[in-house]
Amino acid sequence: MQPDIISANSTPIGAAQQKVLRSTYMMLSFTMVPTFIGAMIGLSTTGFIMRHPIMSSLIMIAAIVGIQFAIAKNRNNSLGIVLLLTMTFILGWWLGPILNVALSLSNGPQLIGIAALGTGGILMVMSLIATTTKRDFSFMGKALFVGMIVVFLLMIGNMFFQIPALAMAISAMIIVVFSLFILHDVSRIVNGGETNYIMAATGVYISLYNIFVSLLHLLMAFAGNRE
Repeated sequence: MQPDIISANSTPIGAAQQKVLRSTYMMLSFTMVPTFIGAMIGLSTTGFIMRHPIMSSLIMIAAIVGIQFAIAKNRNNSLGIVLLLTMTFILGWWLGPILNVALSLSNGPQLIGIAALGTGGILMVMSLIATTTKRDFSFMGKALFVGMIVVFLLMIGNMFFQIPALAMAISAMIIVVFSLFILHDVSRIVNGGETNYIMAATGVYISLYNIFVSLLHLLMAFAGNRE
């Protein structure tokens, strides 16, 4: 196995893969705009979500899954970009409740900034690993999918049981699983397994979103100043 790794390291990323990678990162930068706008709107429109957390969560999950299917269907045309930006706006709006809670803390703005920097740092590290080693991490796909399902089921269960320790454990699991998803997804681009930047950006964005929310959740739990 080692000779294959060395050989891979000595081979530069192909022009086609570089183009997809650049387009993916550019698309990710564009998604930050509707995410920010959605978050600003979400800060002042969280009433329904707070009153009906379980119902609104299930509706949101169904809507996002539906949009992701629509993005996949339109990945080769401009509608795919519009759908992706729409999804990021909706997810930005969905940040409203947790941002409101964070901003109610005296050090809330700092915690939000740390979570954002931490998320960016994870993206940078995972991307560097994928692009410098050029190893094919697609073998992790099935295990990561199972991990995602386990996390999802635990989240659904904890909506009813509301166990703080379990919520912390779930957040930690999400950070690990979706960090590895970024490594997996960027690796697929580098090795030619993913050739569509819209699909690549969608996958990486979802991972970044989940990592940010989970980091912020943990930071509020362990470092939040309520005085």
